[in-house]
Amino acid sequence: MHASHHYWISICPRNPMVPLFPENLPADSPDGRVLTDYLAKFLGLKSPIAYTWMKLGEKRLHYGMNFAYGGSGVFNTYSLLPNMSTQISFFEKLMNNDLVYTKWDLQSSLVLVALAGNDYAAYVANNGTAKGLQTLIPLVINQLAMNLKRLHEMGAKKIAVTALEPLGCLPQITQSSWFQQCNETQNIAVNFHNLLLHQTVEKLNNETQDSAFLVLDLYSSFTTVLEHKRDYSGNLKFETPLKPCCMGVSNGYFCGSVDENGAKMYTVCNDPKSAFFWDASHPTEAGWHAVYSALKPTLEQFF
Repeated sequence: MHASHHYWISICPRNPMVPLFPENLPADSPDGRVLTDYLAKFLGLKSPIAYTWMKLGEKRLHYGMNFAYGGSGVFNTYSLLPNMSTQISFFEKLMNNDLVYTKWDLQSSLVLVALAGNDYAAYVANNGTAKGLQTLIPLVINQLAMNLKRLHEMGAKKIAVTALEPLGCLPQITQSSWFQQCNETQNIAVNFHNLLLHQTVEKLNNETQDSAFLVLDLYSSFTTVLEHKRDYSGNLKFETPLKPCCMGVSNGYFCGSVDENGAKMYTVCNDPKSAFFWDASHPTEAGWHAVYSALKPTLEQFF
């Protein structure tokens, strides 16, 4: 794909307020590059600047922009976080009167839409039931479909949307089995979400007739790495892939926790490159690289 700009409308693990590679990274932050960084590299670009840093990085605007807010979803999840529709509106505002980007820029770009499952996490945190979750999933997909269609109507010609990873394999779930096995009940719900997503994208491609939409199958790529305990090339090995590198010293403490005296109440593994997960829910840089390697053949077909 020959393009001058690339945009990322994403709900991704990174908090956009955290620098990409700071010297003193907070313990509960991913340890380096995440999926968006690797996709930018695939396209021959530097990582797009966060929307909240736009005025501080005007020289980087030609690499595109990341509108993600960690913890957000297609609906309102946690207080004060702009949902995906609002994030798209931020982007749309930058296109008004060619303020920052033009419609041609969008037509020659890749839009990444990454949904991480925060709508479901917020629902469960508010005492939601398993039965209610089955009702919520189609609502999330319907709203996501409207967002995808809106981006296409704005002029986007290539839109990649992520499937959900196997949420039942996150350390916050697998810790109950001493990080030995995934929770298949949760993964069944994830598969329902992904099934509806694939059906929706197929329908959108038929309606638009230009095959503008692509699903990035994070479920398969995560599962492949976790089951084989290595990356796509076989160079990286994860001996205990479900166990995080950074974790609390006991129940009630988490990666990044400190006590009333400011003492660290968490441990960090000696070699993060040997761990797939950084903390209870985020892969390490090595983990994301392994996932990206598994996705690369799909990306090459799309471009």
